[in-house]
Amino acid sequence: MTAADILKDLKNRKFKPLYLLHGEEPFYIDQVSNYVEHQVLSDAEKGFNQTVFYGKDTDLMSVLNASKRYPMMADYQVVLVKEAQDMKWGKDDDDKKSINPLLAYLENPLPSTILVFCYKYGKFDKRKKTYKAIEKNGLIFESATLYDNKVPGWIESYITGKGYRINQQASAMLAEYLGNDLSKIANELEKLMLNVSQGQEITLEHIQNNIGISKEYNVFELQTALCQKNAFKVNQIVNYFEANPKANPIVLVLGNLNNFFSKVLACHYVKDRSNLAKEIGVNPYFAKDYELAARSYDYGKTISIIGYLREYDLKSKGVDSNAEDGALLKELMFKILH
Repeated sequence: MTAADILKDLKNRKFKPLYLLHGEEPFYIDQVSNYVEHQVLSDAEKGFNQTVFYGKDTDLMSVLNASKRYPMMADYQVVLVKEAQDMKWGKDDDDKKSINPLLAYLENPLPSTILVFCYKYGKFDKRKKTYKAIEKNGLIFESATLYDNKVPGWIESYITGKGYRINQQASAMLAEYLGNDLSKIANELEKLMLNVSQGQEITLEHIQNNIGISKEYNVFELQTALCQKNAFKVNQIVNYFEANPKANPIVLVLGNLNNFFSKVLACHYVKDRSNLAKEIGVNPYFAKDYELAARSYDYGKTISIIGYLREYDLKSKGVDSNAEDGALLKELMFKILH
């Protein structure tokens, strides 16, 4: 089931006694757990029938004791375990000498309890008996990390769901700039939509004015200038970065360039360029930039550039250097271009 499917069932009051929400991407885990916390019970019911635990601050028996209670003046009670990856889960066995209390409950959960484990930033071990018991008697949802080339489409879908539109160039730029952290992207989009009329198409101008990505002087324009080996434009952009360090921190610039040239390196291994975007995992809108860069920088030079980026990442953190970020970027651009 997708997160949307789970939310639809929750809204229709179709509950499971057990939920395990796990995976690398926290966005959907938060989305489902927030609905359970704020919408399943009424405000009047929450006082006696809702318990929220945090993994590092609780223990297994406290969670189980809460789960075994019956609801008061309500049909259900909610027990929510946030940051469950930090909780000590105990042994995952059940023998004749000692009964595992967690397994015992998971194998026969109370129908009037909605027990939700939010296990973030990693996958729960599917080999464990606890996993299999939840799978048998409840629902398991894995929130996987979204691939980079899928992020623009996710942005467009998110925007559309809110009653807005966004052009392809704007969604592609946002994806490249913000990465694949969906919570971060959603937060920026929510702020952006506050300043755009509903139904209006979101453009690069809106992004520049509300998120702070300059339409002319950003890391993507820098990538294009490097592809073209346009030293004048490269220096213009770097000078802008130096004058606006908060909007263009060196760690962001180096990270994006490292990602860019890593994909340029991948281009050198692709024999059939007709399907380049899919082969290297990028949005088709930017495929031409990677192809141009692969022509501008041969395999050996691309390897050297990736080495430079790692070197200057260390220098930006004070390793064997006390130079300002602007000076480091200028040195780096010179090495890339020559």
